[in-house]
Amino acid sequence: MSTTTSSFSLFTTSIVRQSLLDAVRKLDPRVQVKNPVMFIVYLGSIACTIVCGVDLVANRADIFTTQITIWLWFTVLFANWAEAVAEGRGKAQARSLRAARAGTTARRLRNGVEEIVASTELNVGDMVVCERSDVIPSDGDVVEGIASIDESAITGESAPVIRESGGDRCAVTGGTVVLSDRIIVRITAATGGTFLDRMISLVEGAQRQRTPNEIALSILLLALTFIFVAAVATLLPLANVLTPTAGSAATSFLTLPVLIALLVCLIPTTIGALLSAIGISGMDRMLRRNVVAKSGKAIEAAGDVDVLLLDKTGTITLGNRMAVDFIPMPGVSARELADAAQLASLADETPEGRSVVVLAKERFELRGREMSSSHAVFIPFTAHSRMSGVDLDVAPSMRSIRKGAADAVIAWAERLGGATPAALRPTVENVARMGGTPLVVADGALLLGVIHLKDVIKDGIRTRFEQLRRMGIRTVMVTGDNPITAAAIAAEAGVDDFIAEATPEAKLAKIRAEQQRGRLVAMIGDGTNDAPALAQADVGVAMNTGTQAAREAGNMVDLDSNPTKLIDVVEVGKQLLMTRGALTTFSIANDVAKYFAILPALFAGLYATPHGSGALAWLNIMGLATPRSAILSAVIFNALVIIALIPLALRGVSYRSRGANDVLLRNLLIFGVGGLVVPFVGIKLIDMLLVALGWR
Repeated sequence: MSTTTSSFSLFTTSIVRQSLLDAVRKLDPRVQVKNPVMFIVYLGSIACTIVCGVDLVANRADIFTTQITIWLWFTVLFANWAEAVAEGRGKAQARSLRAARAGTTARRLRNGVEEIVASTELNVGDMVVCERSDVIPSDGDVVEGIASIDESAITGESAPVIRESGGDRCAVTGGTVVLSDRIIVRITAATGGTFLDRMISLVEGAQRQRTPNEIALSILLLALTFIFVAAVATLLPLANVLTPTAGSAATSFLTLPVLIALLVCLIPTTIGALLSAIGISGMDRMLRRNVVAKSGKAIEAAGDVDVLLLDKTGTITLGNRMAVDFIPMPGVSARELADAAQLASLADETPEGRSVVVLAKERFELRGREMSSSHAVFIPFTAHSRMSGVDLDVAPSMRSIRKGAADAVIAWAERLGGATPAALRPTVENVARMGGTPLVVADGALLLGVIHLKDVIKDGIRTRFEQLRRMGIRTVMVTGDNPITAAAIAAEAGVDDFIAEATPEAKLAKIRAEQQRGRLVAMIGDGTNDAPALAQADVGVAMNTGTQAAREAGNMVDLDSNPTKLIDVVEVGKQLLMTRGALTTFSIANDVAKYFAILPALFAGLYATPHGSGALAWLNIMGLATPRSAILSAVIFNALVIIALIPLALRGVSYRSRGANDVLLRNLLIFGVGGLVVPFVGIKLIDMLLVALGWR
């Protein structure tokens, strides 16, 4: 599953072939009744078929009635095909996913002894051993060891990922492959309930339930359909009333097939035919971004989101703080500070530690040195000490260098008898106010100065937040930084609000507070401590690298584990709602235009003058040739427009960051006006073609 959408092809040979067969299978009444609008067309097609059969038996077959019947069936089939094409890509993906788990065996660990069993025999809580080249048999958490995992079968990304016991990167997915080392996995999913199983069901569309907005729109379309049914049913009695005063019979042309054709052209068949395809394609577009939505409701909620909770690290910033400056205290040179900082960082393999070494090299040409002659003892960072460093045996005495959190290093130096320079604390506070992280360096009792670590804001992130703001979405940054640092980063990034020193309880409280104000909230998380907030949020996106608890709590899973994906999720949701709104607008406007094709054709003979034109003939502004060609042209156009709009329904309308009022205005101007104009052009062209072919 590639995350690249540009290369996506809607109509591959295999999808088209399979979808044509599925379109015929969907003629089953049990399937058709699920779409009330198209079920009316389905019943009308059956009624016209019966009329054609009776006429054929009575030897009075009419080519006009036969043509109407054929195109009504095409209308039903085209609607079925739209849904089948939308489902086709999901079924193709499901086949490849099934191949990822086929024939998998497991090395189950019982009382310290391994036994080979089929993956289907595993139960929740079983321990399995996985080594190099083994396929992980089911979903679970790593409880022992660390390994490199190939998740390309799930994510489509070839780059391996690291999974290890403990922390928030312990979850593994069935069907992925171990590339190195050995791990023990505790199974967390029952057979048939793994992430891969659920994913297969979701991409096939088997578990797609209609969303609340979709149900509401279906009810509206059904209400409009009933209104048109009532209106068409009164036409024949009306014609009978008008006939005596009109001086001509108005009922001779109002046959059952003609009335059914009129009804089908006037009810909102276009959006009725494409509604299901729009919903399915929304899930597919999300999947092409490597996000599995557990329901269509979650995608729609993403489109209506008012508030976004975003983690700072990896989402707003690049994720790694980088050393950008050495700030020495009075009496200490910048080179001395850089030298001590580099010595304390030589064994620090974190990105921050490496950045200190690089900055010292770039600024003062200080290079890594051989430490064996100094009998160096490196002091690792711990959460308790909040500092790291090195002890050097340099004659005539030991040299102890530390770097770390300001208060921890200052307290350490003071215990050795050192004094805190007057400029140190203001320097630390100034770095924090600028959004940086200050690290203090001490050489024994002497406090040398401050290393300025900076969270680097991602390129373009401020512009993305401005786009979201124009859409009416408020962004809230969540960070564990202190309030001063958090405020500086929030100002630089351009977010609307922030939560500093965030705890799981603070996240949950923020989400609930926003929801109580009537807002829809989205957030992203990967840890067990994020699970309550993910479950509470209207849109909870869990990282695939995260814990099983987080993946279960969220209603979406990001297979790439990319925190910035939350913004893409919102855009896909917006695009889904915009597409549905645009095609609904087009469909209703489309029906209005068809009045001018069919009604003048039906009643052009009423109150006719000696020249043969009636009072309603002036409504025939399209200049259609005959009543029969007018009706047949409208029926043909009604069927073909469904085919023409399938690519738009599946790809979605072009997404732009706009507010609700701008989107509404755009829909009215483009799809509303277009829905009025296109039928006039299309029906007239079809009428001209029918006349040229002699089908009048």
